[in-house]
Amino acid sequence: MDSLILHLDLDAFFAAVEVRDNPELKSKPVIIGADPKEGEGRGVVATCNYEARKFGLHSAMPISHAYRLCPHGVYLRPNHKKYLKVSREVMNIIKSYSDKFQQVSIDECYLDLSEKCHNFNDAKNIANLIKENIELKIGITLSVGCSTTKSIAKIASDYNKPNGICVIPPEELKNFLQDMDIIKIPGIGKVTKKHFIKYGIRTIGDLMEIPLHKLIKIFGKHGNRIWKIINGLERNHFRDNDYIRKSISKERTFYQDIDDIKTIISKLEELNKKIHIEIAKDGIHYKTITLKIRFEDFSTYTRSKSFLYPIRDLKKSMSAILELYNEFLNREKRVRLLGIKLSNLQICKRQLKLIRFL
Repeated sequence: MDSLILHLDLDAFFAAVEVRDNPELKSKPVIIGADPKEGEGRGVVATCNYEARKFGLHSAMPISHAYRLCPHGVYLRPNHKKYLKVSREVMNIIKSYSDKFQQVSIDECYLDLSEKCHNFNDAKNIANLIKENIELKIGITLSVGCSTTKSIAKIASDYNKPNGICVIPPEELKNFLQDMDIIKIPGIGKVTKKHFIKYGIRTIGDLMEIPLHKLIKIFGKHGNRIWKIINGLERNHFRDNDYIRKSISKERTFYQDIDDIKTIISKLEELNKKIHIEIAKDGIHYKTITLKIRFEDFSTYTRSKSFLYPIRDLKKSMSAILELYNEFLNREKRVRLLGIKLSNLQICKRQLKLIRFL
């Protein structure tokens, strides 16, 4: 029997939690993100429910544009502590159905049912039980994809959203993928897609027509990975450790574009302090720090620095941030947004003195 993998994805998670906690919001467009300030806001949409998406709204959209499209929507600031608590409750329910469980973000995870089920019907029945259990106990919905590999299960979970189940056995794989845009493949985004278009590749069906050796010649190791995904030959690796966020970031969009260096440095220090307070609570250390800067013309740049060992050091991080910012000192443009991201995270419960010494 092939592997039986579920990908479970909570539907419009942040917005769904807010609607659950305030039933009056049901059937209304709910947008989580920055304050729109009646169309003058300068942040972005974090997420929105499906009622809001009917008006063309989506995550990462400028909040001012979202307000112009949907001025009658309900705009709420995110409550990350609440969302994390609900996420833990959901994940505890899901992982009770199998020992092989992997959480990959606050609102999605994988479950391996290969040792629990004999066929895809059994797996679909368990998916329905999970959905019913979460809706009853937590009060929100999720969508589930089921197939023989993690990547196909992830593509499938997006197919019948929201609140759906999509099962793709191996014999249905080609027909299922044939007409899909290549950005449905995990790891291929809008920027990467442009490279594929140069070779006349727009759909997954186009990729299926290209032999493995040619894909490797064009795209290298990435081509080999893609070929395995679309042919259902990807290996399923499940981490044993608990979910750790891939990165933690803080951003500040200014009400007015600024060019005063003292103000810019002050805001970077403020962001750096806030992000270190957050990671200290969970014992998180990091190896990479990234500066994000967006200018008045919306040109956006990121610059990163990695350390030799995981740190959690306010002064060292600030020194690295200023070093990264030096590249932009001579830009004759005002700054619209500043951001700091910590990545390559590790939970270090013990001191790292020995590592530093080595």
